[in-house]
Amino acid sequence: MNGFTYDLSTAPFVTKGKSRSITAENPTGAKGEGGKDYSNLGQGRKGRPCIRLKAGETVTLAQIDGTGVLQHFWITVTDKTQEKGFAASFVLRDLILRIYWDGEAEPSVEVPLGDFFCNGFATRTIVNSMPISVNPTGGMNCYFPMPFRKSATITIENQHAYDIGAFFYTFNYTLMDELPENTAYFHAQWRREHVTEIAKDYTILDNVKGTGQYIGTYLAWAALERNWWGEGELKFYMDGDDEWPTICGTGTEDYVGGAWCFAGEDGPESYSTPFLGYKFYKETAKIDPWYGHNVPMHGMYRWHLPDPIRFESDLKVTVQQIGHDHQGLFERSDDISSVAYWYQMEPHAPFPAMLPKEKRWPR
Repeated sequence: MNGFTYDLSTAPFVTKGKSRSITAENPTGAKGEGGKDYSNLGQGRKGRPCIRLKAGETVTLAQIDGTGVLQHFWITVTDKTQEKGFAASFVLRDLILRIYWDGEAEPSVEVPLGDFFCNGFATRTIVNSMPISVNPTGGMNCYFPMPFRKSATITIENQHAYDIGAFFYTFNYTLMDELPENTAYFHAQWRREHVTEIAKDYTILDNVKGTGQYIGTYLAWAALERNWWGEGELKFYMDGDDEWPTICGTGTEDYVGGAWCFAGEDGPESYSTPFLGYKFYKETAKIDPWYGHNVPMHGMYRWHLPDPIRFESDLKVTVQQIGHDHQGLFERSDDISSVAYWYQMEPHAPFPAMLPKEKRWPR
């Protein structure tokens, strides 16, 4: 009841937690310090609702000291620049979100902004899930509870070619005296293989050492070959698994709660539910002319909140690239990006180096 629940039944219970919020109007979250800036309407009349991100700049959005839980944050950003051209297409992959817990040197969250909110391919898509909600037009919300014992630092890096003229944000959190001993820290990691290797499983997450639980996957999957692409199985190797995993699924669309190739009468059918979703790219946006041809692009998520994948010492998560045509199953190669979401006790192993922005752009 101090910030760890989604249950409405706890709403009437008053606790000793202190509610705070960080925005451009109150960048420190300090008590009684919000909304002091001036606009043409005078002081306190929407004087500083957003910030400008200069090209190449890393900005600390929130620095919170003490013990608490980040309960919700909202971000929106213009995907337009004054300059027109190729680079202006990829704002959501050119901004890197990082979160550090308790003064750590390496981030526990390092993900391109759009992908963190299940908006891969640098394209805005509506998402209606429990922990991630993206609403018209580009209002990105996160409800994963993110506890910290000493501090939380949240930064955004602008690797875009140009300045971002309007970046809006709100971080809502609760300060408290202490956390339960078994409270783990939130982590999220992004990966991509532009062209996957034939008959080699794509790695969603690896080198996790420690105790924790895996709570979600987002996949941005561009099908580079013809025919059905989603026969690959999700695999979870945990606590010493070597050649064979403890948990193995039955297919990619099965993993996100769909079936039979998502097939409807007029093509794939999309859906977005509290824990499972498939957002077909061409349903929500036109193919960018820079792509040059119609590469089918598929965005999907699975939240393991009711059924977390628990591990005691280590974890690795992979997915196969297997297709199906008139001759049966075949090994294939696609363009896959992913975000893995999990909780674990610190310290965590360092993440792989973030790909340069040119290697993150959809092709």
